[in-house]
Amino acid sequence: MDEEGQGQTCQLLDLPWEDVLVPHILSYLPLQHIVRLQRVSKHFHSLVQVYLANCRTFNFSVIGPSIPKEAFHAMLKDNKVLQNLSLQNCSDWVTDKELLPVIGQNQHLQRVDMSGCASLTRHSLVAVSLSCTHLQHLGLAHCEWVDCLSLRSLADHCGGLRSIDLTACRQLKDDAICYLAKKCSELKSLSLAVNANITDESVEEVAKNCRGLEQLDLTGCLRVRNQSIRTVAEYCPKLQSLRGNIRNKPTKRGD
Repeated sequence: MDEEGQGQTCQLLDLPWEDVLVPHILSYLPLQHIVRLQRVSKHFHSLVQVYLANCRTFNFSVIGPSIPKEAFHAMLKDNKVLQNLSLQNCSDWVTDKELLPVIGQNQHLQRVDMSGCASLTRHSLVAVSLSCTHLQHLGLAHCEWVDCLSLRSLADHCGGLRSIDLTACRQLKDDAICYLAKKCSELKSLSLAVNANITDESVEEVAKNCRGLEQLDLTGCLRVRNQSIRTVAEYCPKLQSLRGNIRNKPTKRGD
């Protein structure tokens, strides 16, 4: 090798960003490391911005309460291609003010997990309903702000929903669940756990409309009886998992 060839070196940032660095290096780094990487230099900051603008999956639950609201906005302000967004247990910092702009500019979201985000309101769910019509998976566990009207909005606009976790959404009653079952008949996974409002009426409506159901969680649904479970067994032959403390119908004295 001649002296000229020996003197040439290739720096990391000399590699093609969108063809090499973003898909083959940055995509394998934890989100926390990527956030730190942009502090190294202006060039690395620009590289990270390219990555963030083209990232299809964000899991903020791995960072949790340690991320400032300003950082959340900065990371997603240019992204319009998100498909998966997890905010599970980010209740310490995420509110409607932070989330609504992100939802509004990402209409291709297929999976959203807002489980445990206690500071959000029904406006976030309505925004998801109106913007994310291709939504397939939604996590709302322990989001007690979910009400019947916002769930109806979801059912009206996201008919292709495959799974939804409504654990401990205690405002929901039978009428909302029945409406969801009729509008989202392709559901394969449903959790109604820890909701004393749910009765046999909801379970039977789910069974008759969502016949491809594979997973059903009724843990803590104290008003659900064996009668509706038999209906599930009859109408849902693909059922693989059924959780719950099911009670027999109380017998009358003298029977």
